[in-house]
Amino acid sequence: MLRALRGPRTLQAVGPLWRGAALLVAAGVLAPVLALLWLALGPGAQGFEHWQSLFAHVLPQATLNTAMLLGGVGLLVLIVGTGCAWLVTACDFPGRRVLHWALLLPLAMPTYIVAFAYLDLLHPIGPVQGAIRWLLGYDSPRQFRLPDLRSMGGAVFVLGFVLYPYVYMTARAMFMSQPAHLMEAARMLGENRRGAFFRVALPLARPALAVGLSLALLETLNDIGASEFLGVQTLTVAVYTTWITRSDLAGAAQIACAMLAMVIALVWLERNGRRHQRYGSAQRMRALQPRPLRGAMAWAATTAASLPVLIGFVAPALYLVWESAKRLRQGGGISHGLLASLANTIALAAGVTVAAVAAGLLVAWAARNPGGQGHAARRGRWPARVATLGYAVPGTVLAIGLLTPALAFDAALATAFGWQGLPLMGAGVVLVVACTIRFLAMPVGSIEAGLARIPPAIEQAARLLGESALGALRRVHLPLLQPSIAAGALLVFVDAMKELPATLLLRPANFDTLATWLYAEAARGTYEEGAIAALLIVAAGLLPVMLLARSQLAAAHAADPLPVSSATP
Repeated sequence: MLRALRGPRTLQAVGPLWRGAALLVAAGVLAPVLALLWLALGPGAQGFEHWQSLFAHVLPQATLNTAMLLGGVGLLVLIVGTGCAWLVTACDFPGRRVLHWALLLPLAMPTYIVAFAYLDLLHPIGPVQGAIRWLLGYDSPRQFRLPDLRSMGGAVFVLGFVLYPYVYMTARAMFMSQPAHLMEAARMLGENRRGAFFRVALPLARPALAVGLSLALLETLNDIGASEFLGVQTLTVAVYTTWITRSDLAGAAQIACAMLAMVIALVWLERNGRRHQRYGSAQRMRALQPRPLRGAMAWAATTAASLPVLIGFVAPALYLVWESAKRLRQGGGISHGLLASLANTIALAAGVTVAAVAAGLLVAWAARNPGGQGHAARRGRWPARVATLGYAVPGTVLAIGLLTPALAFDAALATAFGWQGLPLMGAGVVLVVACTIRFLAMPVGSIEAGLARIPPAIEQAARLLGESALGALRRVHLPLLQPSIAAGALLVFVDAMKELPATLLLRPANFDTLATWLYAEAARGTYEEGAIAALLIVAAGLLPVMLLARSQLAAAHAADPLPVSSATP
């Protein structure tokens, strides 16, 4: 007991076993990347000639397409996300209190589902073009038709209006926290409202914009369904076709290395965008009060803020509801294949959630250091930093990197126990591992945040009463961490339900999830049951968005202590 009273260092609860387990998790996250490099540069790569062929026929066009897609989506999400965030923060107009959380709704829509919906909605003989032709007095698609959605512009349109909430969310939080006196000082120095926004508010929000933009671009790089549906040959699509169509694993690994270089560049840009961006104020913080808009300007603001929600969520959601209802009304019902896909999806998501939460708890607990501040504490936290890297790695890259170690492990197991086939691949264990690595950042971040809110004195009391480190975790921390663990588990479960690239590449034979079922239906051009599968995925995706909207609503209320009318002279 006396030893425990000497100071915080005596509460160093993490022993060698915990640290070893955390290092093992970090090594598991790094293993696919190292295997990918070995696959791309090792003896199976067939030397320089293979690289020459890729540089001549695949990489230039795929890299150009990916760069154009990233540039277009980046520009669109910055304009839409920043514009909407500033509008709902700085102005008051009809519908503002609904729109400031409704603008998050496209987060519930996987990109491939929106592409799937718009391909039908904007088809030359679909409802939108048919209505336009009817209004203009045309009878045939030959007389009038909109530009084809299967193009680079169509992919930028779809991905941009689904992914803008990443920028909106971070920019909105930054605008709400900016002190009002800075904008007032800019106005007193002669700037109009536009000048104050571009010269004060926007530069102050640059770190938040960099974070939101990098998340949107990483999701764009990870996308495979929307890009393939819309006919854009990106690096992700090239990896998939090289492996599945041409059975060229080394070539797929080499293309995946090019994707990895893009990921590193995006992460560097995000870090560089935030570097040396520290702003503070010695004055008491007073949040920016929204300016009431009147008349046509108010309704113009409502229209401008509503359009992203209508395009990114309402229109595709209504289409899915309509198509699903039509399918059920026609007596088609839900097929056994779709029910089996639903069961597979739930089983996969549950397995990934359990594995990710267990690994996340282990890593976060091992990284926690109540009393350490120096080099030793930083060294203890690096496994947690490494464990979160998987979220930045696209699913296709993870799948390619995991394949070689998984096959080697499967062969060893089959030899040792006399099993036939590929026991781990066939049972879906490799798919669960890939999704766990991909989504491990969510429980780690959530549990670390929860641990940071628990005062060290509570653990000190438990240890003084004779609890071991494991006992303190079980009897003190776990009950207090339940909300954080539940939030992280919910995010992992929903993202695992939506995951498509890694599932396409690593799923066992005859194993379909809702995402792969929808992908197959859309690839065949049979949308009927695909709409039901898509609607189920969207319904599941609404849960975390509702929680996020609730937290945004609480933050907005905290930032707006006074009603608008009372703040206006």
